Amino acid sequence: MTRIAVAGASGRMGRTILEAIAARNDVELGACSVLPDDPSLGQDAGPLTGQPDTGVVLVSSLAEVTESFDTLIDFTSPAATLEHLALCEAHGKQLIIGTTGFTPEEKARIADAAKKTAIVFAPNMSVGVNLCFKLLELAARVIGDEADIEILEAHHRFKKDAPSGTALKMGEVVAQALGRDLADCAVYGREGQTGERDKKTIGFATIRAGDIVGDHTVMFATPGERIEITHKSSSRMTYANGALRAAVWLKSKKTGLYTMQDVLGL
Repeated sequence: MTRIAVAGASGRMGRTILEAIAARNDVELGACSVLPDDPSLGQDAGPLTGQPDTGVVLVSSLAEVTESFDTLIDFTSPAATLEHLALCEAHGKQLIIGTTGFTPEEKARIADAAKKTAIVFAPNMSVGVNLCFKLLELAARVIGDEADIEILEAHHRFKKDAPSGTALKMGEVVAQALGRDLADCAVYGREGQTGERDKKTIGFATIRAGDIVGDHTVMFATPGERIEITHKSSSRMTYANGALRAAVWLKSKKTGLYTMQDVLGL
């Protein structure tokens, strides 16, 4: 049985992960953290999702309860995740990172920590999205050099980073398949007299509105036809279940940096 700690347990993803844990028999809740000013601090975690008491008390710092969990799941913010990374590194705890918005330097810090503990780091934990990554690689190899490639993504109004980590990963997959560097060919939004489209670019468009969980479309457009590979999330539960699947898979690993592609055998 894998004992799970949930960071940001009172947030949207945190509550969903708690629900997902309660529905499984191969993991159990070991610890939960909330912000120091959260009104639920010191209370049982169960009421956050309408569940009976779990026996797990909400704490402001997981450093207080490192003996209570094996694997930490973190969908919070880059700053908070890096603090948890140091904690897991120091105490030999495994880590599932669903947080997005890291800088290249912060990603390098995660990779360095993976020399001491096992980490699954993925911009999207959805099984469907990770299948799309493989489809995008195939599409790029077959038609990418002839196509104009555009990536469209939409999320809820509260999302703080743009483009989404998933959209950027989609761009990286496509660029790599085509032998391009996304840093050189990405175009993030267009305005004014932009001139004709450079065929080698990969465009990004971002929408932030309402309660959209997450929509992503990659378009390969050539004269006469258009291929679109689309994934739409209707519930955060798909991310929570993916994270728990990753936690169970990671149990046998001592060190290393892994992705959901590894977890799913893709």
